[in-house]
Amino acid sequence: MTLRARHAAKRRLMTVGVAFGICFGCAQGAGAQDALPVEVIENPIAVFSGLDKITARIISFEALIDETVQFGSLLLTPRACHTRPPTESPNTTAFIEVEDVSLDGSVAPLFAGWIFAASPGLNAIEHPIYDLWLLDCHQTSMAEAESEMDGERYVPPESLGRPTGEIPIPPRRPRF
Repeated sequence: MTLRARHAAKRRLMTVGVAFGICFGCAQGAGAQDALPVEVIENPIAVFSGLDKITARIISFEALIDETVQFGSLLLTPRACHTRPPTESPNTTAFIEVEDVSLDGSVAPLFAGWIFAASPGLNAIEHPIYDLWLLDCHQTSMAEAESEMDGERYVPPESLGRPTGEIPIPPRRPRF
């Protein structure tokens, strides 16, 4: 067999292989439409983490669905928080709205959309001072879960004299 015949035979094999791959992919694509829908668990509590880029402080906080929480000058309102059952591959998503409060008190919309816990950079909240990302979604708040484990009664923040919806920020340390 000559060299030219060998190359022609290889091209025919590659053509058949590519055609088989395309047909196999089409068959898989048709089967994917028949797959069962993935079960989604709707959670009432979204857990976020926020970074203040000036002070380099990271704060984790919870927000109820449709409740507005303040982080620095940002107002964060989660509208939905979804997870998958433990038997499925993990995928935590949340639909949030973020607004920025300026020094004169005006509120400007900053972000509205889906964010993903597995890929925080996919739909990032772009702000010069603050970064926000989704950590998880829960059915009960962490404070309630901890108090149930300790046998204590959960005390809501409004009964402690703190306004609800605001994140307590520790006092500044004196500089020497």
